[in-house]
Amino acid sequence: MAGQPDLRFCYFVPMTTQGQARPARVTLFATCLGDQFYPEVVQSVANVLERQGVAVEVPGEQTCCGQPAFNSGFRKDARKVAQRFLEVFAGDHPIVVPSGSCGAMVRNFYPELFHGDPELEGRAKQVGDRLFEFSEFLVDRLGAVDLDGVLNGSAAYHQCCHLLRELKVDRQPKALLSSIKGLEMRPLEKAEVCCGFGGTFAIKMSEISTAMMNEKLDNVTASGAEMLVASDAGCLMHLEGGMRKRGMKVRALHLAEVLDRATAGRKAGAGGS
Repeated sequence: MAGQPDLRFCYFVPMTTQGQARPARVTLFATCLGDQFYPEVVQSVANVLERQGVAVEVPGEQTCCGQPAFNSGFRKDARKVAQRFLEVFAGDHPIVVPSGSCGAMVRNFYPELFHGDPELEGRAKQVGDRLFEFSEFLVDRLGAVDLDGVLNGSAAYHQCCHLLRELKVDRQPKALLSSIKGLEMRPLEKAEVCCGFGGTFAIKMSEISTAMMNEKLDNVTASGAEMLVASDAGCLMHLEGGMRKRGMKVRALHLAEVLDRATAGRKAGAGGS
């Protein structure tokens, strides 16, 4: 009929909760701790994303985001590392990172680091706009609040500082965990309080760091949870070391590992709701 579209050539593009087209491909930033100490977390991120029908690319040239140098006051060195990051992660695909601290460095502090250089500052803002923390990407970009996962046990969730305060990501990981069938979420007293890691803070202020960690572990014990879940490898490394020293039986797991285990029976390409 004249004036009507030819439906033979129409197709449906899934939309996310933000009203944007659902990404079909992402670039994964593994982070230093992920690459060197927690490759299983990086693999879990890829597994979960692929089960949601998202192809994952992991650039082999990636290194550090520059956060350690930046936080220690070595801005010239941090700029060199950050500029390399901008080169490696140039493109159009969303960038997914399983770390609130690394995500905050790129999204929040790169523009500050490159302030006064219009070209690099513009590139930094463009990359920052494309970067998402893992749970943030699942919930806000894919609209996958419920991954239809099943995992028996009990868990307490630690709210990592950079994720909560710098990226303002809080409801997303909680929603994903609460959707897992069979997983009992135990309240964790002062869940939002720092665990004491803080990167170089744990080395420079070791006594204060240890005291903060011990308070956190006391609260984990009081929760009675079998698993302690967090979204930053640095926090997990710090707390897991303390738990081993105490002889605690609690397992320290990244959110991605929990979601991976809970959805292990799902076929690749099966989207959540």
